[in-house]
Amino acid sequence: MLDVLTHTLRRRPERPAVLGATRTGAVRVKATCGELAELADCYAAAMLGRGVAPGGTVGVAVQPGPRALAVMLAVHRLGARAAVLDPGAGPDVLRARLALARPDLVVADAAAQAVAGWARPLAGPLRLALPDLAELGPVATVGPRLPGCAPVLDGGARSVRLPRCVDGDGDAVIVFTSGTTARPRAVVHTRSSLAAGMATVAELVRPRAGRPVLGGTFFVLVPSLASGAPVAMPARGLPVLRRQLRRLAPQATTYLTPPRLRGLLAGGGRFTGRVWTGSAPASTELLTRIKRAGADEAWGVYALTELFPAAAIEQADKAAFTGDGDLVGAPLAGVSARTDASGELLLSGPAVRHRYLGEDADPWVATGDGARLDEGRIVLEGRRKDMVLRRAENIYPGLYEPALHVPGVELVLLVGVPAGEGTSGWLPWSSPVPGWAVPPCGLRWPGRCSVWVLPGRTRCCWRRSLCPAGP
Repeated sequence: MLDVLTHTLRRRPERPAVLGATRTGAVRVKATCGELAELADCYAAAMLGRGVAPGGTVGVAVQPGPRALAVMLAVHRLGARAAVLDPGAGPDVLRARLALARPDLVVADAAAQAVAGWARPLAGPLRLALPDLAELGPVATVGPRLPGCAPVLDGGARSVRLPRCVDGDGDAVIVFTSGTTARPRAVVHTRSSLAAGMATVAELVRPRAGRPVLGGTFFVLVPSLASGAPVAMPARGLPVLRRQLRRLAPQATTYLTPPRLRGLLAGGGRFTGRVWTGSAPASTELLTRIKRAGADEAWGVYALTELFPAAAIEQADKAAFTGDGDLVGAPLAGVSARTDASGELLLSGPAVRHRYLGEDADPWVATGDGARLDEGRIVLEGRRKDMVLRRAENIYPGLYEPALHVPGVELVLLVGVPAGEGTSGWLPWSSPVPGWAVPPCGLRWPGRCSVWVLPGRTRCCWRRSLCPAGP
């Protein structure tokens, strides 16, 4: 589908491709199809000039938008693979992750380089942190270059002759998910699995040429643009996002996470057309509220990093279900589902990840969810793998618990505490070393265990011992 997108962008270069919004919610064009295609060519030529070759790895730390999409298109054209760098993971975790796939080149915008450098103290409270990017590999800047940033990626690249787009399969993207700091787990999607997932999204969402789609994820951008539909990047602030929705109505198809939808609804937001949500549980109550706020249809999407999307369900079908558990719908076309002896849901299909980095290929994904199949439909029954969901972010305790073992601490656990619909807070539960005096003011973890380890408001509970019977 990325090849289809490339042809679509060149066929009508004057059409709007990526849209933004002013403070009043008015639509503004961030990039036309022609500008996006030209930017992708420029980045591809620059990467080629810097030695990126088929099978190579490019680290990507760029905010979602036209530049990030152009970088992904350039990497795809050269037959390389993109390793997504998440500034919310923390430097130690990122270093461990990238030891598995050291980049030949790191492309980063000025904001990411600031987080990794001079703005690190300011970014900490926002739960954003990156290691010194130069530790990971050669660095190049995309977008406006500020003082102290690496050289611009496209500098002098126009003289490089671009090769034809690499044909055939191969690794396309690496996304790091769970595991531990010492042994992080990375999902590897190939060009074919990525294409299959985006084709499924296109069949499910049915974007229409000329009709804007509101949503900022890669799996929304590519199928929509390939179908000729411009994509409106959601405004960050809820007041502007509400105004943006009003301006785009009644044409827009909307894809937003449950936390953003709840924020819009709390402020009286209105919807039109079809609304899709995923990345976190979408309850019957939430989908019902969306339809009451004007949407014709409200869909919940069940998806994983390893397989996007896997199943989907519309509000009417979800509301009609009276059994136990959370009905997330029937597996989508090509997706196979079964449960193992423990009741864990296993999924397979053309869009499933090829493997985990450093491991053998496996056609089945263990989702970590307990489930049963009810007349072919997937009904979730709880978790089988440790994970805390904070808004739309999956946080795996095993990634961070080792970093919290500091002098005076014998054992520390991170425990999820329910904090409203579909989200959890953190509770660090610690046991001091026997005979060690607990400070009256509690324990302050050193700077290396900064705020990204314990996102949000936390409390520390000290005990003399921890027992299997309970905390």
